Amino acid sequence: MKTALITGAAEGIGLAIARRMAEAGCRVVLADLTLSTVQARAAELGPDHHGIAMDVTQPEAIEAGFAEIDAVFGRIDIVVNNAGIGDSHLPTLEQDFARFEQLLRVHLNGPFLVARAAAKRMIAQGGGAMLNISSIAGIVGLPRRNAYGAAKAGVAAMTKSLACEWAAHGIRVNAIAPGYTRTALVQTLIDVGRLDVGRLERRIPMGRLAEPAEIAEVAWFLCSPAASYVTGSVVSVDGGWTAFGDSGDASA
Repeated sequence: MKTALITGAAEGIGLAIARRMAEAGCRVVLADLTLSTVQARAAELGPDHHGIAMDVTQPEAIEAGFAEIDAVFGRIDIVVNNAGIGDSHLPTLEQDFARFEQLLRVHLNGPFLVARAAAKRMIAQGGGAMLNISSIAGIVGLPRRNAYGAAKAGVAAMTKSLACEWAAHGIRVNAIAPGYTRTALVQTLIDVGRLDVGRLERRIPMGRLAEPAEIAEVAWFLCSPAASYVTGSVVSVDGGWTAFGDSGDASA
């Protein structure tokens, strides 16, 4: 039975991936900032699963988390770097630099530190699979999303670099770049008027937002044996957002 770690697993896409991994027969380690929340989520998945507290910006917290995984399961086969925070959406001249740096620490430094800790163990055991969560913001230019876009572009580049470096050790490293997804956070932004869902749907060729479970299906495929010859890829899961280059609405 494979052991899978998903960071940022308390809700949204991370929780959907955790559920999909559990359905596939993995022992899932759900990691997030609040221990009680991920322990409750793990209990919902069943007795084979485990919740740990992990701040991906802190190397000591990451090492402590992996030490706990070592003690409980003895190995790590799959790692999904999903932990993230929302950005400000403010105009560049109004953005706070401390917040800019925090976004980079969470979205770029975090995946690097987690991947490095996981690779030490995967190399020793003969292989594994890693998946990083990039974004359409790391592929196309989204105004006012400077730090988030820069971090997600960095994740895509780092994915390719690590894939090439660790392929000889049997470690596959891929990324997905989701588009707008109907998570609880996004739904709240829609409800309070921060996001215009009609405008978003017109911009997406498929005419709708993704569901978290749809992102999770692609995540599982890339981490599964079915993707045994796939590494260094950044797969867009965006309903055609990044493919559309014409003027006007993308969907009828």
